Amino acid sequence: MSSIPEFAELLADAGKSAVHLEMRDAYFSNPRFESWQRGQRVDWDDRASWWRPFHQDIADAIARGVQVRRARIVSEPVTDYIRWEHYQTRANVETGEEVRWLPRHRAWDLLLPGSDLWIFDGRLIRVHHFSGDGGWISKELCDDPAVVEQHAAAFEKIWDRATPHDQYEVK
Repeated sequence: MSSIPEFAELLADAGKSAVHLEMRDAYFSNPRFESWQRGQRVDWDDRASWWRPFHQDIADAIARGVQVRRARIVSEPVTDYIRWEHYQTRANVETGEEVRWLPRHRAWDLLLPGSDLWIFDGRLIRVHHFSGDGGWISKELCDDPAVVEQHAAAFEKIWDRATPHDQYEVK
């Protein structure tokens, strides 16, 4: 597929589910992470200061009945980036997204996809490719039913083993 729709468009087209798998211990840096590293914290009572279009897209999908789940596979002890992600996951939870964490040492016997991805309605995968230092490289779509089924099954095994966000403590 030569023209890949933006995430918001793919999510808007989802009718039942959107699942996200993240497997990196660090991604490209960004101003919010850098602010957190300097000790600045989110004022969770000031929603306008942290609510972004992405959060609204997720909240809108959930309001339509789409179940949105995110699983993160992380090395322990966690990197600063993952510590920050854990902190800011409150925003994801506030949208209604379900988030779980799986320590990498508890995933060793699972067959894992090679890249981060989203799966929409169990029929379409959006794959994310990153460089070794966490920089964004590219994205691609896959709608091959056998490949989607394989990745969806892998996500469910990860999900079943992972710890809900409110119970996972970063180490």
